[in-house]
Amino acid sequence: MSKKRVYEVAKDLGVENKVVIDALKKHNVEVKSHMSTVEDSQVSMIKQSLAGGAKQAQSEAPKATQQAPQKKVHEYRRNEDGERRGPKQDRNNRNDRNDRGDRNDRGEKRDRPFNRDGKNNGQRDHRNDRNDRGDNRSNQRNGQSRDGRRPEGRNDQRQDNRNGGNRPNNGGRFDRNNDRNHDRNNNRSNDRNNDRNNDRRNDGQRRERRLEIPQVDPALTVKTEGRDRQASREVDRQKENRRFESEHRNENRSERRNKKDKKGKKGERTQSLVSSALQKNKNKVKQRNEQHIKQKEEERRKAEAAIATSIELSGPLTVKELAEKMGREVSEIIKKLMMLGVMATINQEIDVETAMVLAEDFGVEVVEVEPEQDPTEIIEIEDSPESLQARPPVVTIMGHVDHGKTSLLDVIRSTNVTASEAGGITQHIGAYQVRYEGNKITFLDTPGHEAFTAMRLRGAQSTDIAVLVVAADDGVMPQTIEAINHAKSAEVPIIVAINKMDKPGANPDHVKQQLSEHGLLPEEWGGDTIMVPVSAKQRQGIEDLLETILLVAEVQELKANPNRKAQGIVIEAQLDKGRGPVCTVLVQKGSLRVGETILAGVAYGKVRAMTNERGEKVKVARPSMPVEILGLSDVPQAGEVIFAVDDNEARSIAEKRIEKQRITEMNAKTKVTLDDLFNQMQQGELKDLNIIIKGDVQGSVEALRQSLEGIKNPEVRINIIHSAVGAINESDVMLASASGAIIIGFNVRPDANVRKEAEKESVDLRTYRVIYDAINEIEAAMRGMLTPEFKEVILGRAEVRQVISTPKAIVAGSYVTEGKITNNSEIRLIRDGIVIHEGHIDSLRRFKDEVKEVATSFECGISLERYRDVKEGDVIEAYKMEEIAPEL
Repeated sequence: MSKKRVYEVAKDLGVENKVVIDALKKHNVEVKSHMSTVEDSQVSMIKQSLAGGAKQAQSEAPKATQQAPQKKVHEYRRNEDGERRGPKQDRNNRNDRNDRGDRNDRGEKRDRPFNRDGKNNGQRDHRNDRNDRGDNRSNQRNGQSRDGRRPEGRNDQRQDNRNGGNRPNNGGRFDRNNDRNHDRNNNRSNDRNNDRNNDRRNDGQRRERRLEIPQVDPALTVKTEGRDRQASREVDRQKENRRFESEHRNENRSERRNKKDKKGKKGERTQSLVSSALQKNKNKVKQRNEQHIKQKEEERRKAEAAIATSIELSGPLTVKELAEKMGREVSEIIKKLMMLGVMATINQEIDVETAMVLAEDFGVEVVEVEPEQDPTEIIEIEDSPESLQARPPVVTIMGHVDHGKTSLLDVIRSTNVTASEAGGITQHIGAYQVRYEGNKITFLDTPGHEAFTAMRLRGAQSTDIAVLVVAADDGVMPQTIEAINHAKSAEVPIIVAINKMDKPGANPDHVKQQLSEHGLLPEEWGGDTIMVPVSAKQRQGIEDLLETILLVAEVQELKANPNRKAQGIVIEAQLDKGRGPVCTVLVQKGSLRVGETILAGVAYGKVRAMTNERGEKVKVARPSMPVEILGLSDVPQAGEVIFAVDDNEARSIAEKRIEKQRITEMNAKTKVTLDDLFNQMQQGELKDLNIIIKGDVQGSVEALRQSLEGIKNPEVRINIIHSAVGAINESDVMLASASGAIIIGFNVRPDANVRKEAEKESVDLRTYRVIYDAINEIEAAMRGMLTPEFKEVILGRAEVRQVISTPKAIVAGSYVTEGKITNNSEIRLIRDGIVIHEGHIDSLRRFKDEVKEVATSFECGISLERYRDVKEGDVIEAYKMEEIAPEL
């Protein structure tokens, strides 16, 4: 069964929607609007209902149409016969009607005048046009016609209204008014820009009077038939004038109507364009809203899918990272933290425990995992207990400088030398091994080295036992306290050696009392610190000290796995001209072999050679053995951990460490002082000299600024980043710290807080009272920053005539041919015109006496420093380099 909407039924019946809705409601059919649907049975019922009413209306309509024309025809025929009325009667009739029109129709619109019977003759009656065309033709003749004569009639009426309304018997005045109105109308037709409001008021009054002219009483038309011909001609002339005026007015009105139509069309076209643009914008907004809704819905689905049920945490993380892991909004995490009493921002770091509490509140399971490995670090391998073997203890001797530490080391070395019948121990490697009662002990020479401090900072357990040397007569000194703190931070047992017991002022009990105040309580006093009295000078107590070291090592059960890749620590490193980078390494785990690739900080390379503390070459270095290694690419830092790795791995890690170090150095701020400008310039670290100027008056500040900016140099450029009047404050110090500048104050002084801040930030702050002092000091500092210039000056020449060989040196018996030879001059050894050696004079003698210089034509003996290849006939040229002060 099909259905129709209410508006479709109304359209089929040709009636309004409301009629159909009312009819449905009469038949007890409830509908809400014209969009409601009805059944076919209801449609047929409505059609029958409305069809019956239509027939009844059609039967009554002809009766009304038959009666109305008779009345209108009779009325229009009387008006039509009245056109031949006399001017007097016509004027009287118009005056009568005008009085009534002013009283009755003054507030009406100008285009809707009413006749005597109340009919509207100013507008076309569309209903009469549909029902009775004969009546319409009569109405057109009396009212507004469609054949082009409407403007004429309206002009005629307007002319009668204006000119003949109140003067019924004055013909001459009538002509003048007619001429005047004719001229006035012509002027009005030519001038198209008159005031539209005045035109509307005047035109409205004229139109009311004009449209009332034909609607006169028929009884008056009978009286006008007996008029004389002169009056008729006067009326005809007046009609001609009116017709002429109407033609001009019609032309002007048609022109205005055409312009209005054009404007209307243009406005309609503009309005259509605007409406189309608005519709497009509405469509775009609608599409955009739909896309936004879809996007929000998609984000919501993704957010729901992204909510995690379990997360992995390896360490502290920020609030944003935790929110991303959990699939939650950052605001939710911050809100939860605030509820827990923690005020946090999006980039604030929270620990693992707090993150676990938050995850539990959101119902997320937390799994703790190991943190990710740093690509620049190497994971240490844990050894199994079965693979460990006993190793020698590593002992570090510490103490105050003058407490006999060096003498004690000498005694231990001498004992070792005598027992092993060796030729001696090389001291320069910084570490060595001694043998006592079949056991090896490794000693580290920490004084003067940074190895112990570096190891403490890195947490490396390279030292097993610390021997603290304290003088019995001096007691505990500041450096002794520092050594105690170092040993405690390294968590190693401490053995105290109370030295200088042979001195008369020795007081070991006082030393023990002082040490107990710093946490070292002797065993005899109930503590756990072993204290051994020794005398390095008298060689007393040395064996007791060594036995104590072995006893403590035995208690510690020191073990290591020798069958693995080596791991150790750099004790000392230097750059040798002949051998390249050389480093002393203490092997801690595994065994290091020649040919293996090692990595130490940013330095890496293959082990080309290894030597022990006696200078003997070894192929394998086992745990607790110090060796000297050759073959690294660069000099490593003391305290760096060394690993034996693959070649490719060593190169990759070293490159990453170099890049990391470069980034760290770029981020570091460099502080500049006038004292070290020259050193920084030599290292290529400074190109600009940043200065901040503060003075007491503006004139002094400007003078100082201009004077400093006038100093020009290609190597150093002065950059004044700030200059102002007033005292030096903390903001100036912070600016200087951030930009690496120095502060110059002229007739101003900083207060105590500013000086403390400058010292804290390492900012160079200088004050002057004379402007020339400031300029001269800056110029002197810039001269120091310049690369020094040197000039070579030849002092003299000597010819080698005899070579004398001695056990200590080679002496060249020479004769001075020109100038002079001085004992502090630099020399060149020339053979056959070729310089074969440059160096210094070791000794200058005349006969057996040491002399400072030898003049021309005198003989002398010359010994060259560290050079023995001298032959007869060689020429020794003495010269010196004079420094020339650079100019700005």
